[in-house]
Amino acid sequence: QLQFVESGGGLVQPGGSLTLSCTASEITPDWYSVGWFRQAPGKEYEGISCIGISDGRPYYTDSVKGRFTISRDNAKNTVYLQMNNLKPEDTTVYYCARCGYYSDGKAFPRSSFGQGTRVTVSL
Repeated sequence: QLQFVESGGGLVQPGGSLTLSCTASEITPDWYSVGWFRQAPGKEYEGISCIGISDGRPYYTDSVKGRFTISRDNAKNTVYLQMNNLKPEDTTVYYCARCGYYSDGKAFPRSSFGQGTRVTVSL
């Protein structure tokens, strides 16, 4: 079963940057869409960003557009999330998973979450 290992989280001040990494346990077919999700305590998960190969147009949820950038290194089987201008409301655990899309275009996870990596944005 395809699994992902997330890393790169940490503590950063508001306005700071972090880069998250997500490495897959096996070679993923190029057409797989893989991305990032986050879930704050007591809340539903939120699809942050997804990237595939076939369409070349990454998905971003509105709250991170212009601040986060997703990229993919197929040779390393790794997906990255560059997060700039971080805000306190970005604080939570971030997970990597395969992406599916609802009819309204929003992303949902098509694979189970791993351990995740915690991002804390605070002074």
